[in-house]
Amino acid sequence: MAFKEHHRDRGVRWRLSGRLRGALPLFIFQFICLNQAEAQIRYSIPEEMKKGSVIGNVAQDLGLDLKRLRSGRARIVTGENIQYTELKADKGTLVVNERIDREELCGDVTPCSFTFEILLEKPMELHPVTIEVLDVNDNAPTFQNSHLEFEISESAALSSRFVLESADDADVGENGLQNYILTPNDNFILKTHVNPDGSKYAEMVLQKPLDREAQPRLSLKLIAVDGGNPQRSGTVNIDVNILDANDNSPLFNQSVYKATVIENAPKGTPIVTVNASDIDSGSNGQITYSFSKSKAGIADLFDIDEATGNIYVAKEIDFEKDKKSSELKLKIKAD
Repeated sequence: MAFKEHHRDRGVRWRLSGRLRGALPLFIFQFICLNQAEAQIRYSIPEEMKKGSVIGNVAQDLGLDLKRLRSGRARIVTGENIQYTELKADKGTLVVNERIDREELCGDVTPCSFTFEILLEKPMELHPVTIEVLDVNDNAPTFQNSHLEFEISESAALSSRFVLESADDADVGENGLQNYILTPNDNFILKTHVNPDGSKYAEMVLQKPLDREAQPRLSLKLIAVDGGNPQRSGTVNIDVNILDANDNSPLFNQSVYKATVIENAPKGTPIVTVNASDIDSGSNGQITYSFSKSKAGIADLFDIDEATGNIYVAKEIDFEKDKKSSELKLKIKAD
């Protein structure tokens, strides 16, 4: 039994060897075909080339004559984005078949390239081709919004920072966003920063105090520029509305008001109207009038309308009670 099993084993080994012998010519043929891929070519072209533009002379770069291209039925086979190129076998040239947009093809990935193979028959040859698509400055930096608005108190501390919207540029490298520029002004300077991913953003930094009373509103422009030639740029308008701080005191339109009233004038008799103004805005500019500390009893003789500044007789005035002076002096304050 052991012998038979051994014999059967030999028979099995023979049959397997026979199968291997049958597959060997095919294996060798395939090996030879793969080794025909001797030349790999690479071209660099700018994006946006017109259809029909020549990428390169394939026949010359592969060291082949036109007869070999024609007899080998040279053609482009499997690969990435093969619709972008066409092989002109009669001329031996590779041309642009479809407009190539680098940003659409690769986004912000660099370098940007795609590959395919050129196949020839009889004998079979397979030549890899890589097309590198170079960026051209066909995009300007753009802001998501055309207008930015800030409300900043005039009491804002110096060195206060205000982050601005970043611009986007689909181009890469030198053709991408390089810098920001702020229109010249007295109050703000621009600081540009770089994020860990290499993108840039800008801040306005307050370098001179704001004064709402002198200039209640600032209109600025932020410009984003790239490094292309010619250079492209994008702009966003910035409006800064300066909020009021209560940094001004009311001022009367005259330092002394004089009026005459007869004694025993009826209660409510108008005497004089005082007037003050405050250049602050809103509630900070609202004025109320009142009597400040006066000689005892004098302020009791008069009333003042806190809103209008009108002064009236509050009770009867008796001239004979104060023979030393015929003048009553009041101090009025505006808050």
